[in-house]
Amino acid sequence: MNGFFDLPWWGYVAAALGLTHVTIAAVTIYLHRCQAHRALELHPVVSHFFRFWLWLTTGMVTKEWAAIHRKHHAKCETAEDPHSPQIYGINRVLWLGVFLYVKESYNKETLERYGHGTPDDWMERNVYSRYAVVGVVVMLLTDLLAFGVVPGALVWLTQIAWIPFWAAGVINGVGHFFGYRSYDVADASTNIVPWGILIGGEELHNNHHAFASSAKLSSKWYELDIGWLYIRVLETFGLATVKKLAPQPRFAPPKPAADFDTLHAIIANRYDVLSRYAKSVRRTYAEEMQRLKRWSPRDAEVLRPLKRALLRGQAAAGAESARLAEALKNSRALATVIAMRDELAALWERSHASKEQLLRQLQDWCHRAEASGVAPLVDFSARLRSYA
Repeated sequence: MNGFFDLPWWGYVAAALGLTHVTIAAVTIYLHRCQAHRALELHPVVSHFFRFWLWLTTGMVTKEWAAIHRKHHAKCETAEDPHSPQIYGINRVLWLGVFLYVKESYNKETLERYGHGTPDDWMERNVYSRYAVVGVVVMLLTDLLAFGVVPGALVWLTQIAWIPFWAAGVINGVGHFFGYRSYDVADASTNIVPWGILIGGEELHNNHHAFASSAKLSSKWYELDIGWLYIRVLETFGLATVKKLAPQPRFAPPKPAADFDTLHAIIANRYDVLSRYAKSVRRTYAEEMQRLKRWSPRDAEVLRPLKRALLRGQAAAGAESARLAEALKNSRALATVIAMRDELAALWERSHASKEQLLRQLQDWCHRAEASGVAPLVDFSARLRSYA
């Protein structure tokens, strides 16, 4: 049986990828950035088109998706996280992530606690939520009529399998296991690749966990966020309004002493602060390794396998902790930068402290950094006082 469109083989491939890409845009723009995080508002026509398209191609319900994703952020890497590879293992999340999603969608407590603010109109209650499976059946029939039995079935299978594998499997799995990190966030999120094409920019997962409410996921010049490009196009035509973006650090000549503006800027840009501080740790580590190789090779060998934990700020445990503590006794500079990193991070974790207390702590931190005699710390203190 031939379909309405008689295409060469590559035409069917292009059609499958094109149709799938619309689904990708719907997930990243509508479900993720608009509904789950309220990073932007969409025109009702655009919003409803995405809802309708997702009903056809995935059968996902907006309230369920938003609630499960919000719970993931709230309970990240804990036993309550719906799909953490740190808890369930990378293979289970990568290959069976969609089943973890389905399981959590039956948790009424999750939907009630985290699903607020999602669409609750007549169409949502009586069509999209009530007959979620009907949409994918309609899509199947449409593909069969358009492309023929075999090509149509293959196009439909591509549409149906793409989001469960790439979003539920790769992003939720690999995106919390392998990759590079631009921001030293508390969870294990990573950026998989700098070119967010296959899943609309969602590959930049570490960036997203650092600034969850930002409508833009890219932060480096070499990172490409296709979803953000589409949002800007919609914004140009008055079909979208961006509400939140990640703060962009601004700098001025270093002040003689940190003031309240400096404190506010540091807290607002805390992930940028930690990323830049990591460079100071790396510089100190390299200098100390060179020194220890000459004067204490044994301590250098102890520090070598602990490099990753030191640079990421991960706490060592057991025998490793004892070896690290012993090695740091012979590296005052490295022990100082590691201890002061924790003190700096505590500035934005002390919710009970007044702003006057936080400012005094920041000023004291800068004074001790400059008096430490550790060159990377001295340089970083000047950088800290230049946040504007």
